[in-house]
Amino acid sequence: MILSGAEIVIECLKEHQVDTVFGYPGGAVLNIYDEIYKNADSITHILTSHEQGAAHAADGYARSTGKVGVVIATSGPGATNLVTGIATAYMDSVPMVAITGNVPVSLLGRDSFQEVDITGVTMPITKHNYIVKDVNELADIMREAFYIAKEGRPGPVLIDIPKDVTINKVDYEAAVPKEVKRCSKHITEDSIKEAIARIKASKKPYIYAGGGVVISDAATELESFAKKVHAPVTCSLMGIGGYPGRDELYTGMVGMHGSKASNIGVTNCDLLIVVGARFSDRVIGKADKFANGATVLQIDVDPAEVNKNIISHHAVIGDIKKVLRVLNERLDQQDHKEWLAEIGEIKDKYPLKYSGDGLSAQYAIEKIDELTKGEAIITTEVGQHQMWAGQFYKFSEPKKFLTSGGLGTMGYGFGACIGAKVGNPDTTVINIAGDGSFRMNFNELLTAVRHNIKVIVFVINNGVLGMVRQWQTLFYDERYSFTTLNQDLDYVKLAESMGAVGFDITTKDEVEEVLKKALDEIRPVIINCMIDKDDKVFPMVAPGKPIDNVMVE
Repeated sequence: MILSGAEIVIECLKEHQVDTVFGYPGGAVLNIYDEIYKNADSITHILTSHEQGAAHAADGYARSTGKVGVVIATSGPGATNLVTGIATAYMDSVPMVAITGNVPVSLLGRDSFQEVDITGVTMPITKHNYIVKDVNELADIMREAFYIAKEGRPGPVLIDIPKDVTINKVDYEAAVPKEVKRCSKHITEDSIKEAIARIKASKKPYIYAGGGVVISDAATELESFAKKVHAPVTCSLMGIGGYPGRDELYTGMVGMHGSKASNIGVTNCDLLIVVGARFSDRVIGKADKFANGATVLQIDVDPAEVNKNIISHHAVIGDIKKVLRVLNERLDQQDHKEWLAEIGEIKDKYPLKYSGDGLSAQYAIEKIDELTKGEAIITTEVGQHQMWAGQFYKFSEPKKFLTSGGLGTMGYGFGACIGAKVGNPDTTVINIAGDGSFRMNFNELLTAVRHNIKVIVFVINNGVLGMVRQWQTLFYDERYSFTTLNQDLDYVKLAESMGAVGFDITTKDEVEEVLKKALDEIRPVIINCMIDKDDKVFPMVAPGKPIDNVMVE
């Protein structure tokens, strides 16, 4: 079958059962977009307001569904506008295929109109990338890209296609996608035996779970493992949802804004079992004081993570779901009642708390949790609201908390919210945003309205860049350098001007009523919730301090 390069792109998307792509057209991808138009019955295209929003939408789609997210952009500025979204996906191990156009092969390297070396630009932030200069290679590269994006530790792959390659024709043969198998080649008998021996020898084990648990669909196995080890469980920000937030063994987040029980427990344990976590600096604080009395047992699919930030005493390398299944089969039931009682006392003594007198973000998030029964998909931007969402929404399932944990991308949440809703049309999807982040991406409200994507954006509005101001208060003698927004914006009118619905919340009594109206609404909703500019996220560990040095107020 003789097909053009553009037709081959579409056929390869169909081979991989891609039903949705996000993007923004331009001259270099006109031929691809022409084929999308012809194949509208099988592939839905979501036109965003900005390419960065498209990249974040593909990311949110991928995180919430487990499928590969696909984004398309034209050459030059279209391609470079994807960079932040690609880097966000790379840092958080999200499977994505980004397809960019470029100038014809004969014009490459000549500073042509809208030409950029996007493969050079994205080399450090992709698992792999390609520039396709021969249409004969296009189908194989497309197939390989989808495989690489999903295989092992997932991540984004970029395919740059010059315009003449989308025009040129070649004989195309359909193929069945290569099966992506769970990584098990490094799971050895010796590594399993050693892990079991260390667990059995422990008197005070603690489980620290990261985003790898969510990515590998290992939440069920982790819960069984925790019960078997009889150990408390803490999660990184990326790991939230990987363990049930209401379970008695769960002690909340660990690290800079982790619970006191988690931070003290990790510091005092004798065995730290690290499952799919990268030892972020925001988790470990002062590295030489992090769990320095414990044996560290690390389970991860990526051998590059072992001994990168913290030295591990033993590691099992392989897909987390497979490793935990083997351990659950081989490990005898353990008993650590005294240790759990000790941690329980700390939990009871230092619960997460906030002033209940007036309207606060914490109260509002607890209400969101209550009214959605902990079953909504929650996306966030980056800042105080992100930490409050991780602390006060009790996630019961994985893939329900979508946040930029590694890159810390303000502007991520709204695009991700749209992508998650497209991938999960029957699930309530709410983006919890700060007013600073909302300023970066509210153009995507037009996307939600245009495509009738029913999402809720809950703006926690304190009129400042809240987390930066918090640091300025605590560590910079209250020198508030350019963190006061002075934003005189009518959110209700803004929403209405774009065809959405807007609500204001200024008192605690309004929260439940407005949320119920928003949940019943059939159009996209913006909620503006006013809080005090000096509300802070606690607990908090000062940067560079040991994580058991916790400020609780």
